[in-house]
Amino acid sequence: MRPRLRLIEGTILTLTAKTADFSDHSGLCAARRSGFALASMLAVTAALALSGCTTAETSSDMMRVERAQGSEQNIASLSGVISANPSDPEGYNVRGSAYGRAGEFRRALADFNKAIELNPRFYQAYANRALVERNMGDQAAAQADYNTALQINPRYDVAFIGRGNLYRQAGQLDQAFSDFNKAIELDTTDPRAYHNRGLIFQARKQHTQAIEDFSTAISLAPNSPEPYNGRGISYVALDDDDNAFSDFNTAINLNGKIAESWANQALVYERRGDKAKAAKSYSYALKLDPKYELARSGLARVKAGA
Repeated sequence: MRPRLRLIEGTILTLTAKTADFSDHSGLCAARRSGFALASMLAVTAALALSGCTTAETSSDMMRVERAQGSEQNIASLSGVISANPSDPEGYNVRGSAYGRAGEFRRALADFNKAIELNPRFYQAYANRALVERNMGDQAAAQADYNTALQINPRYDVAFIGRGNLYRQAGQLDQAFSDFNKAIELDTTDPRAYHNRGLIFQARKQHTQAIEDFSTAISLAPNSPEPYNGRGISYVALDDDDNAFSDFNTAINLNGKIAESWANQALVYERRGDKAKAAKSYSYALKLDPKYELARSGLARVKAGA
């Protein structure tokens, strides 16, 4: 009897200037206005590239740090820009993004508060503040800020995706699905919309549709391992182990430090009856994440059947 399929909520996507990964930080989106001083633009080039106007989350919805962009040196440069332009909300928004990437959420929150105080219709700052509030555990405040961002700009795909993830994590899949659909209807190029909708299709056992969405996410973020894991799980559900194995191996090649990828690979080995290789992959998944219960149970299962 084959092991029961487990659904893994892979982490969600973000676009950066060069490639894409699935981290929360790029939701800290810096608005760009022609009035933003040239000196400010020169000083915050790295932060603007970092913020990119796309939000994202990890599976635990915690921001990963891009150290160069959240570094003390970069933040100091941004502080200099703010000192020179203390009434410009954009500087606070960009520095808040840098603080968020450095994990300094309270300082990030203070900067977004100031940006909104200076410009109450700064919808990007509301979405950025929502992301920080999510990371601080204040889901109600995050939802209120996403709602405000959408009231100001009903076509802001970033806010639909961020709010959709709030709904998804609360188990409100219909509302989440609606928000991801809306972002896609707005022709978003943010791969998270497709990835997250794929997760919902997957949870509903609509695996053909899930594979289509994961494939679109991969086309938008080809260097991110998470949509390969997501698509592989749906391939397993359709008994297409060869394509699943290929996707899991690609995920491992892209980032060999994700426990889920190794456990997924182990699952295919187990289904093929190769218990030795399954045990090796499950063991490595546990080495990466000793608390990963699905890998632990998988390892116990293959050892018991050896």
